[in-house]
Amino acid sequence: MNAASYLWAPPAVASAAVQGSAQRLPVNRLFFVGRNYHAHAAEMGKPVDKSVERPFYFTKSPTTLTPSGSTTPYPSETNNYHYEMELVLAIGKAGFRIPAKQAHEHVYGYACGLDMTRRDLQLVARDKGRPWDLGKDVEHSSVISEIVPMPGRVIACGAITLSVDGQVRQQSSIDKLIWNIREIVADLSLFYHLQPGDLIYTGTPEGVGPVVTGNHLAGHIEGVGEITLTIGPAA
Repeated sequence: MNAASYLWAPPAVASAAVQGSAQRLPVNRLFFVGRNYHAHAAEMGKPVDKSVERPFYFTKSPTTLTPSGSTTPYPSETNNYHYEMELVLAIGKAGFRIPAKQAHEHVYGYACGLDMTRRDLQLVARDKGRPWDLGKDVEHSSVISEIVPMPGRVIACGAITLSVDGQVRQQSSIDKLIWNIREIVADLSLFYHLQPGDLIYTGTPEGVGPVVTGNHLAGHIEGVGEITLTIGPAA
């Protein structure tokens, strides 16, 4: 069979660095859990009652994936660009309708992540019942540190922090997730056949806020690592 012929060169495979390896993790899809810390949900004016609600998700294009240490341009059409520091789960084994007690079997590892957001556009869309794409699926907005391999391990606790220009803005713990890692994997796998290379950004704690050109962001998750980002001038 002849190899496929394209009108122009297809984009490179999105990938993330892996700690201690020259091989990179090929990224399949990017999933994001919305409002997964009570204090953040409250600061967004949308408190969560886990007894009657399920997790909800949005996605971004893998082309938005950006490595830690980058300088990215302040995006167009926003005056309120926000940071959101998150624990990222990398799926390493395919699964569908995964029982929570078996979620660990599908874990490859973890990373630090930033879900950068055009907050003004997101809130307009939310309040009008429209999709969040223009607020969330922003070029350069899915920042990722190197993946730390932890096959079979479920992270249940650990400090998560973010500083902007040396001032702490977000400070919480992974044990405050409303839906924990096992619950997220089990629920998301009811909707999608999870595949190796799927990344799940598990939600952000309270303290989100705006950045401006020149700001330097530095995040940390206990037992996982560090992430940095510098906001450059508008393109």
